[in-house]
Amino acid sequence: MPFWDIAAIVAAAGLSTGAALFWITRQRRSTTRPSPDATRETHPDGISFLFDQEDLHHASDTAQQLYRLIPGQDDWQSWRERMLNRFPSVPEHPMSNQPGSVTVPARHAEDTATLKLTHRGKFTQIHMNDDRMINAAQSQKLRALHRELADLRRASDTTPHAVWQVDSTGKVTWHNAAYEDLYNRLHNTAPLATKPVFKVTDTANESTGRQRVSTQSKADGRKDWYDVNAVTVGDITIFHAVDVNAVVKSEVAQRNFVQTLAKTFAQLSIGLAIFDRNGQLALFNPALIDLTNLPADFLSGRPTLLSFFDRMRENRRMPEPKNYHSWRQEISEVIAAATDGRYQETWTLETGQTYRVRGRPHPDGAIAFLIEDISAEVSLTRNFRAELELGQSLMDTFDEALVVFSSTGVLTFCNVAYRELWGLDPDNSFADVTIADSVHEWKRLCKPGARWPALTDFVRGYGDRTTWDMPAKLSDGTDLSCSVSRIASGATVIRFVQNGAAKTKPRRTKVNRPSA
Repeated sequence: MPFWDIAAIVAAAGLSTGAALFWITRQRRSTTRPSPDATRETHPDGISFLFDQEDLHHASDTAQQLYRLIPGQDDWQSWRERMLNRFPSVPEHPMSNQPGSVTVPARHAEDTATLKLTHRGKFTQIHMNDDRMINAAQSQKLRALHRELADLRRASDTTPHAVWQVDSTGKVTWHNAAYEDLYNRLHNTAPLATKPVFKVTDTANESTGRQRVSTQSKADGRKDWYDVNAVTVGDITIFHAVDVNAVVKSEVAQRNFVQTLAKTFAQLSIGLAIFDRNGQLALFNPALIDLTNLPADFLSGRPTLLSFFDRMRENRRMPEPKNYHSWRQEISEVIAAATDGRYQETWTLETGQTYRVRGRPHPDGAIAFLIEDISAEVSLTRNFRAELELGQSLMDTFDEALVVFSSTGVLTFCNVAYRELWGLDPDNSFADVTIADSVHEWKRLCKPGARWPALTDFVRGYGDRTTWDMPAKLSDGTDLSCSVSRIASGATVIRFVQNGAAKTKPRRTKVNRPSA
């Protein structure tokens, strides 16, 4: 036999074998998995089931709702129990070894429903032909939609703010009850589709779609404010109008309050600088400009705390730091102390002026600095102290022992002669020295017989107020002449003069209150 004939026979045999193997493989695959039609519902609202041998593999939505079956959990027996009452001839097991289809009729003749069981390998597909059940499922869905619609209408009609939607032509296609009430109150007519309740311009905030509009009622002329929010979905724009009258009133009240504070602060001679929580100058008064010599445009630019103190240092309106490198650290400590309300210092400037600076915390993290020029007060205090020192020096030159008690009976002044006579130093006493304390010491160093109670009553304001004299005698026999006189502000001055014997100088002791 020629070679070419042998080759042709071998090729034909190979093609035949390949075709046979392909057909056998395809048949096996068709018996081990369902066809695409087996898992596809024949009707969008149909009642169908798919079993993988005894297990429920799939069920249509309508079937799950009507029979309460869950794929992956229920099996053939639970499904059969639900079907036996209507289809008594349902087989006990899915006869998957019998290919083809089986139709199971209903129990009663007037019931036209049927079950069609189709076997494909290990899978069994069941479809129920029952128009009554399909219509019932559709009715149930329709009722659910009506309930949802009623809920949405109830929610929209009870919303306190107006809601409406407008199409691409600007026509109102829907609105709620609050919109209708608002429309009637503003325009005194029923809502018109071609005329929305508000004329919303294109000046709304692009990021939020919000715009604040004001309206005036034709009935009572009252002006109301609303925040209108716009949300676009497709070619429909939905508007929400929120009543913000309370917000506007509070903003107006806040502005009026700030203006009142600004007018009040403008009359103060104390410089005021309030920095917000970000450390920027938020409020200042004209006195601050005069005290710091800082230009108004610089303060209006809302400088930070550090730049504010830097400019004050440059203007020589605060003490020059000894070490400029630690200046920032010192300012940070000042800010921290002001935040806690602990900062209070007196600045002595190169010009001779003296400032009192206080830092106080304010709500929401703000800090207030108060700068007060106390140069006149310091000068007056210094002059007053100089006059006191001058008066003290003058009284110390007198030989008479002088002591002054206030209207409340507290020792306020005494000279050197008094300290040497009685050996007392009231300045070193741990508490105020009263007339009772002094009389106690005087009685201890004198012989009995003096009218000390009368002296005490005179100092305290009891009895006669005319000047009078009282004799006394020291323990060493020295005679004393005690003269008591009333002076300005209800004070009393007592003069002790030694008569006869030489002046003695008792040992100086500390004045203590007598024990009870």
